[in-house]
Amino acid sequence: MASDHRIDHFFSMPAARADRWRDLVATARSWAAGKPVAGEVEAALDELGPMEDFHAFPGGRLMSALRDRLRGGDATGFSDLARRLSLAIATRSFKSDPSEWDTPSDGAETAAELLPSVLGRTAKRPYFEMLLVAPGDGTRDAHRIAEMRRLRRPEDRFVYEVVPVGSFEDAFCAAIINPDINAVTIVEGFAYASRHPAPILRDVLSNMGLDESMADDPDLALALANAIKHVRPELDIYLLSDRRVEMLAGDPRASALRRVLYAVEEPLELHLSILEGIDDRFVSPFFDNLKKYAQRPISTFHALPIARGKSVFKSDWIRDMGEFYGINLFLAESSATTGGLDSLLEPTGNIKRAQDMAARAFGADRVFFVTNGTSTSNKMVHQALIAPGDIVILDRNCHKSHHYGLVLAGGQPLYVEAFPMTEYSMYGAVPLSTIKKALLAARDEGRLDRVKMLDLTNCTFDGHIYNVRRVMEECLAIKPDLVFLWDEAWFGFARFSPILRPRTAMGAAQAIEDWIREPGSQEAYARQQIELGPNPSVEKLLATRLIPDPSKVRIRVYQTNSTHKSMSALRQGSMVLVKDVEFHTVEAQFKEAVFTHASTSPNQQLIAALDVARRQMELEGYGLVLNAIEIALAIRREVNAHPVISKYFKVLGADAMVPAEYRKSGFTDFLADKTTWATQIKSMHEDEFCLDPTRLTLVCGTAGFDGTQFKALLTDRYNIQLNKTSRNSVLLQSNINNTRSDIAHLIRALLEICEGIEDQLAEGGDGARQALAARVKALMTDVPDLPNFSHFHAAYRKDAGKLTPEGDMRSAFYGAYDMAGTEYVPLIGPECDRRLKEGPDMVSANFVIPYPPGFPIMVPGQVITKETIDFMRKLDVKEIHGYEKARGLKLIKMAGATRSATAGKPAATPKSATAAKRPNGRTERPAKVIPVVAAAATPRAKARRPAARNRTTH
Repeated sequence: MASDHRIDHFFSMPAARADRWRDLVATARSWAAGKPVAGEVEAALDELGPMEDFHAFPGGRLMSALRDRLRGGDATGFSDLARRLSLAIATRSFKSDPSEWDTPSDGAETAAELLPSVLGRTAKRPYFEMLLVAPGDGTRDAHRIAEMRRLRRPEDRFVYEVVPVGSFEDAFCAAIINPDINAVTIVEGFAYASRHPAPILRDVLSNMGLDESMADDPDLALALANAIKHVRPELDIYLLSDRRVEMLAGDPRASALRRVLYAVEEPLELHLSILEGIDDRFVSPFFDNLKKYAQRPISTFHALPIARGKSVFKSDWIRDMGEFYGINLFLAESSATTGGLDSLLEPTGNIKRAQDMAARAFGADRVFFVTNGTSTSNKMVHQALIAPGDIVILDRNCHKSHHYGLVLAGGQPLYVEAFPMTEYSMYGAVPLSTIKKALLAARDEGRLDRVKMLDLTNCTFDGHIYNVRRVMEECLAIKPDLVFLWDEAWFGFARFSPILRPRTAMGAAQAIEDWIREPGSQEAYARQQIELGPNPSVEKLLATRLIPDPSKVRIRVYQTNSTHKSMSALRQGSMVLVKDVEFHTVEAQFKEAVFTHASTSPNQQLIAALDVARRQMELEGYGLVLNAIEIALAIRREVNAHPVISKYFKVLGADAMVPAEYRKSGFTDFLADKTTWATQIKSMHEDEFCLDPTRLTLVCGTAGFDGTQFKALLTDRYNIQLNKTSRNSVLLQSNINNTRSDIAHLIRALLEICEGIEDQLAEGGDGARQALAARVKALMTDVPDLPNFSHFHAAYRKDAGKLTPEGDMRSAFYGAYDMAGTEYVPLIGPECDRRLKEGPDMVSANFVIPYPPGFPIMVPGQVITKETIDFMRKLDVKEIHGYEKARGLKLIKMAGATRSATAGKPAATPKSATAAKRPNGRTERPAKVIPVVAAAATPRAKARRPAARNRTTH
């Protein structure tokens, strides 16, 4: 049984902890009912194992009381106490009810001693736990716990309990396993090794350069602080030392510590420091001020009648709106930016402070709140950083906001293709080799200076996560000042998972910054340059994991996240995260982008929600994300293992979603045999692509449903909402809002659907089985090939390279505004087939985006090929943006009468197109006339851009 008591079963916490307590309660009830199962009760209690040492509740006293009843044969007393403790853990009532900490022999005095700050008060104080790492035995631990309790005061805003451990390994484990830990105090002199078996933990620590050889290291406390900070950067860590604390405080490794204290000083100083640290995260500057504002008596003489709610609550006709939302919503509405509030467009007060706190929480240098969604966030970044004619390497399958952003900014997309998942009618992510080929092609043509940005989605809609650090490092080895835009709309929560954080934009950017500062980084680069030789071939560069030159690299990383998609923010709440060493050169442009796209009347509640979402994630995000992952793993396990459900439905693993060539670690699925926390970390570190564990592709085609049908069935009949569908699958996403009740509801619905299928097959006989088989074949086998991007028409490639496929999409987009220069061709008909065979080329006038799959299969200026037409004809979806079935495909005429345009706007005649200066100071030439194209491609001038744009010439 020893292997069952290992302390490094990280995937099993915290839900499995509650399950083990429930198993203990069930066995205890049988014992209390007279069944001879005392041995099973003892085994169930042992199954809880040392994990309980890493939680403040029940704690040593209550666990000892439980074992005393077991040894004394008190079946009823054991059962009652076990049930009470289990319920307290499940409901978390121990955080606010002091009586939960009592043993049956304790009185009210004991309760008051344990949690005096919650007695006699109606307001619930936030509860957290403080990890205390110190030498000593159980007796000394009990003394320290009692000492910290005596320091509590009625005016304290928070209440906490102590989790004592005596070793490095136990402390590291506790920080991972217990999400209630929000502060750590380290007292020098503790041991290194745990007394419990922990082989996986030791593998993880070994990969971090930590092992038992450090046991006698005098700076073991600093090593522990940095190890904990690595996995949980939000934690406040305090060090108590009896050495020269002033020297410790000046050690660079002490940056992980919030404060260093002399061990013999008054303990109250530590207590106050702990509470202050929590308060620094608990403060929500804008929300706190908005609450104060709502409590003030204010007369409003501005354009917001709904503010204060008088027009609502005094109304005979819309009072129900006020009753539904409550008075505070209206009291907190205002158009004012003074009186305790602030301006989102020019924040200088509490919004500025809230954004600075968000930057700290998400590991960025700067954060900008956005109240009209990540679609706007993406357009802001494009406008701020991209000038007309700049080339942007872009995943063709990204969100439409990126395509439209380039139309508005005038950037030229160089589309790169993701690997296809034809069987499921979806794309994965863009292989690094494809990105490197695009950069090297631009380099070989002497056009690398025009490549400004790499723009990718991480994670993708279907959960594919890039190896972000590797992508950026290898790209920076080719172009050291390349700008990166990572659309992490669905991945904002990942910052608060130690497994997922390294694959976020900000996490990877920080890792590269840290690597640059390492003494060995320049040596590693120099060694590789010698190995590559003076003129390495493209093939050799593609086959090599390139190392950038630390002396030339400029970290310029932007991340957008839809805070409302994965955190507790209202719809359209978004953030732009910035880590850009050259931001001072684009700050004015960034402000202009904010002025362009942000509303001058932002919703106060959205700003407050962004502020509060940050607060929540800094204080409990780790546990919430851990729960979301556990929810997803439970769904995956139940669906794929259920004897009936698994006959018709399946949740895909990495082996089905990521080709083996991108999974060098051999990782197949989160629940595969022998998969551990260590193997998952290995995959996250080594593999080119991984899967977000919270995103589940549920195949429904094997049950005879297409994605749209199945989504409608779950919504209409079972009140289960889904997000994305494909031809034969639906996407489930667990988040911080889900509970185990949601799992039960979903599994019950799937089982009912499966039983209905089996009833129909039993009643319909061979005919029904053949019909189902035919339907499954149509959905799972007879799937259309996915169309790749073809190419831009030559009219929109006048200034393009021979080796790179970028095009002037903006001119095509605005050219289609001239209706005389466009035409419609029916999708199904002889004219479409004739044009494909004989010409002239059919050139798309707009974006065409079918849902699903949800990416543009045509963009303005793209030549439409048979591959794309075949795909469209096989589509059986109801929603296709940019396509009118009654009229057909909207095309740009490429022959006939002419008109031209300058700077993307139609002009009356070609003569009106005169030379103009671009925003970057370069001369824009008059547009050349392309027959029947209202807006032709505009060639770029060959002059170099100003040095301030920090371009690299190759």
